Amino acid sequence: MSVFRSASIVSAAVALSRVSGLVREMVMARLFGASLAYDAFLLAFRIPNLTRDLFAEGALSSAFVPKFTEYLNHRSREEAAQLANLVATALIMLVGGFCLLGMAASPWLVGLLAPGFHQVPGKFELAVSLTRVMFPFLLLVALAAQAMGILNACGQFGIPAISSTFFNLGSVVFGLILGLVLGPQMGVQPIEGMAWGVVGGGALQMLVQIPALAKQGFRFRFLINWQDPGLRHILALMGPAILGNAAVQINVMVNTSFAADVLDPLRGHDGPVSWLGYAFRFMQLPLGLFGVAIASATLPAVSRSAAAGNTEEFRRTLSRSLGMVFLLTVPSSAGLIILGRSMIGAIYEGGSFNAYDTAQTALALNGFAFGLVGYAAMKVLTPAFYALQDSRTPMVVSLLSVGVNFFTATALIRLVGLGHEGLAMTTSAVAVFGFLVLFWILRGRLGGINGRELASSFARIVVAATAMGLVVYFLNDRILAALGPGKLSYLAALAAAIPGGAAVFWAVCRMLDVPELEPVTRSLDRFNPWRRATISTR
Repeated sequence: MSVFRSASIVSAAVALSRVSGLVREMVMARLFGASLAYDAFLLAFRIPNLTRDLFAEGALSSAFVPKFTEYLNHRSREEAAQLANLVATALIMLVGGFCLLGMAASPWLVGLLAPGFHQVPGKFELAVSLTRVMFPFLLLVALAAQAMGILNACGQFGIPAISSTFFNLGSVVFGLILGLVLGPQMGVQPIEGMAWGVVGGGALQMLVQIPALAKQGFRFRFLINWQDPGLRHILALMGPAILGNAAVQINVMVNTSFAADVLDPLRGHDGPVSWLGYAFRFMQLPLGLFGVAIASATLPAVSRSAAAGNTEEFRRTLSRSLGMVFLLTVPSSAGLIILGRSMIGAIYEGGSFNAYDTAQTALALNGFAFGLVGYAAMKVLTPAFYALQDSRTPMVVSLLSVGVNFFTATALIRLVGLGHEGLAMTTSAVAVFGFLVLFWILRGRLGGINGRELASSFARIVVAATAMGLVVYFLNDRILAALGPGKLSYLAALAAAIPGGAAVFWAVCRMLDVPELEPVTRSLDRFNPWRRATISTR
């Protein structure tokens, strides 16, 4: 229950961020659809975004937060503030320098990631220009990540959790103002305005946390001391984390390169990159709501168990968390596969995003959805290794995934002849591979992870999800057949199929006595007025 309640709090903040991100994608879909301009924008945004995951939110967070927390707990507040300023100064110098190099090397980076862009007149040049505009976003988000780490270490979670929502909304507002309102007078194209909006959103994500930092007594001042032991320790820890995150980014770059070369029979080289981007945005919602939230809540619990040497409690907590992941992601995966076209049509279709874009994005979503369980389970398993003071194993598995990704993508695209949907399936295959390998290794190290109970729960959840899927398919198919394609019919299908399917899934899980349903039921009972009234009269 403790893990579930903590995950619920994190999930609410993640939900707000994901929904605002979906709003941003809806605006982009209406304005640009799956076009040359959006393909170029998506690739240009992906380059600093990849390095953000590599240097900022990934490696920096895992290296900075433990050391800063140690300073808070065992040293003075002044020493902790000094360490924060040393790290912030180092970020400005190192990441800022990297941004300048990246802007200068933008033609080479775009050529490396998307050689196929040369085949479409103007596409390569536009991608280079947009990359240069958006590269400073990396520095802004690195500083925002450090601010988030400071506030979390101080027990402040609200503002950091919703800061990415400010990025999503700020990038849309700034982008529309610069691209559509002021752009025509300044000679700025709409897609260029949206690129500048990304930089503005990144600045807002950082600035919104500054008042909370000041309230905690942390104010930035430029401070350089490369010999400081705390700073050197953080930089040393970032090495393995960068290597582990690099493997994921290499996979993304390889798949982006493959996507840029995919030749669609109707659109040519314009479309595949955009369809994959739109589809993955849908994946981010259940992945963030369930995988990231449960992982965030599980890490403190398993860390306490590991520190106390309580292997049985560690095993039980991890098993329950994986069971909760299965309960939430298996039906989500089935729902994305069956209702993908209706969801994409209801949200994206319109303006420059037409019915063909809806169908092709749904194909990509189907491929991604098969790996949702693996994605979310890895979010739980990887921190479990960190709790055991083992950062090497996840790094090695990530590096092995590079080979799995390349050979699977080559086989599906070059040999089987699949298009962009093959790349989505490749991403899912890598996620399932990572989950199975990490689970197998951890199972051996712990002497089991309640495997029989997990397998039993998983089987029952699959049965419930199958029953749900049949009902959802029937309702969606009948409503679309009766009303015909269109936004209203998509919305009507979703309005009937989602609650209907959820009710069937819940009922079958209750009938099969799925144990992971218990904390959900107990939590919902807290919000049931009839239940509270009954308890209060006892």
